[in-house]
This record gives sequence, C-alpha cells and structure tokens, in this order.
Amino acid sequence: MAKGLAIIMFTGQAEYFIPLAVLTQTAANFGIPVRIFVTGFALPYFTKNKPEPRFSKEFEDMVPRLEEGMKKLNMPSWYDIVKEAKETGDVKIYVCSLMAEVMGLKKEDLDPIVDDIVGAAYFMQTTEGYQTIFI
Repeated sequence: MAKGLAIIMFTGQAEYFIPLAVLTQTAANFGIPVRIFVTGFALPYFTKNKPEPRFSKEFEDMVPRLEEGMKKLNMPSWYDIVKEAKETGDVKIYVCSLMAEVMGLKKEDLDPIVDDIVGAAYFMQTTEGYQTIFI
C-alpha cells in the first residue's frame, strides 16, 4: 500500500477542482497523508486574488445540471472542501517554485491554504512511495 497520496494539480479548469477536493478529503478522512503540488494553469487559483475556476467549453451544456445538483446537495466549494481536509488530516499544499517565479509570485501573494513554495525535486523526494495522481 502507498504511504500517501501525491496530487500534481496542473489544470485550471473547474471540472478538475472537484476531484482534487474529493480525493483530498477522502484520503484525509482515512488518515492518508496528502501532498498537493500546484503548478501550471492551476496556480492562479491558489493566490489571494484567485479567480473562480471556469468550466471547459466542452462541458458547458452539463454545467447548469452540475451546479444545480451541487446546490441541491448543499455541497461546499472545492476550496472549502480542501480547507476542511487540511484541518482534518495531514494535507500539505505546495506551489511549484519555477511557476511561482515565472508568474512573479511570492509567498505573500498566495492564499493562506498554501503551505510553501517548493521545487519539483523536493516534492518528489517527500512523496517517494506515495500514489501519484496528475490532474
């Protein structure tokens, strides 16, 4: 069995933030350590001035039904689910140092949910033996 769950969050499309939240919360509830590496197009959504993630054009016909179902279930936002998972279990969120530099971001620009800015080598070393998922 894996020692933990490593999630590399690359995309900035809304439909991918749902599995990020669900997998993070589920692992945290089971006592499984989770490490999230935020890079690429996901980075803006982990800043203090984060935009609201947008759904892909490809799925725009499904969005009203999805939003209606989530509202009916009183489902919290992806952000609130991940924040709760951090309070529940061993969840750390790291921002890619290269992408932070490319985007001109410093730790003070990031949302408080982010634990640190680290390089890919650090992330890979600290998640050795973890099940890795790329979103």
